[in-house]
Amino acid sequence: MSSHQTTAADGFGYTLTRTLDASAGAVWRAWTTPGQYARWAGAVEGSVEMDVRPGGAWKATMVTPDGGRFPLTGSYLETAENRRLVIGMDFPGKPEPATMTMELHRQDDDRTRIVLRQTCDTAEERDMAEQGSTMLLDSLGAFLADAR
Repeated sequence: MSSHQTTAADGFGYTLTRTLDASAGAVWRAWTTPGQYARWAGAVEGSVEMDVRPGGAWKATMVTPDGGRFPLTGSYLETAENRRLVIGMDFPGKPEPATMTMELHRQDDDRTRIVLRQTCDTAEERDMAEQGSTMLLDSLGAFLADAR
């Protein structure tokens, strides 16, 4: 698995890129199947619900490295199976959901380049979101490698 990251010119967004040793279909299923997502993303088993279609809702209770639990909710803004997923994430006190875009690009050798993008309101939010997304990509890569 290779890694690359950049920060947006405005200072409040990020882009993370990885090449995963899995097909685009396997990456898509890992990200959009509740049981698989719970295993690699650090969610409480049975807490993940996904209605993967534009306007569909999702929710999960995540577990932090120190054992804390916090609920996440949101909706799917755009879905293009095995290619693109745009996710809205609800945050208390914010009038609009944060948006994360995941793009999948098939490689010739049955590998997939995944690109995650998110724009945040502050540098602190960006840093926290980027750290969380980096951890997600690390866990996704390990999950997919174990599945081979």
